Amino acid sequence: MNVIKLSILWYLLDNLLITADLYMIDENVDGPLIVLYHQAKSSRGEYAEIALRLNSLGFNCMSVDLRAGEMSNGVKNQTYLQAVKNNKKTSYLKARMDIIAALHHARQYSQNLIVWGSSYSASLLLKTIGEKPRYAKAILAFSPGEYFSKFGKPNDYIKSSVHKIKVPTFITSARSEVKDWQEIYNAIDSKYRVAFIPKSKGHHGSSALWDKYPSSAEYWKATESFLKSLKL
Repeated sequence: MNVIKLSILWYLLDNLLITADLYMIDENVDGPLIVLYHQAKSSRGEYAEIALRLNSLGFNCMSVDLRAGEMSNGVKNQTYLQAVKNNKKTSYLKARMDIIAALHHARQYSQNLIVWGSSYSASLLLKTIGEKPRYAKAILAFSPGEYFSKFGKPNDYIKSSVHKIKVPTFITSARSEVKDWQEIYNAIDSKYRVAFIPKSKGHHGSSALWDKYPSSAEYWKATESFLKSLKL
């Protein structure tokens, strides 16, 4: 299997330059594409090893730098740096336009999009797909929660939209974080939702899948099982 990795850039309507990395399997250029979003203070580097594992499972990937971030695995968040340089706000809520723009941009590579979020981006994906079901064929949310009251949003900002989700949805987190997303999960139609609670303490966000953590194996087993169940 040959993987082609390249960085891509494009401008948003507010003239912010977004950076993303494509991980494309050369013999599967028309296959499903997983759009990957990082957690707070992070970057597309969060998925440097995860994307390659997903490639081995047959999925193309696009890992996106959102304006609410900084750095991960030595990879600086270029979208965040551009936002700071141009005096643009970098809050979680402002990053939602980046999330939606990336989904539109990703359609030039595949019409079968799977969306994957980590922490605040996981929450925003759940809300976005609840409101715009046609945007994706499935959702993976690592450590979502109601993180937006400090931005003036109600305590059920995410939960209020997820009952409209009509695609397979996988939610997981560290064991101690289950309370943060349990009500969100319960609000999703039971025929679409799948939860995984690790036997170990686990870790926050998509970093739970990093090889350096012994508990990553149980997360990968659950994640792969969900991905294999999808009918795309």
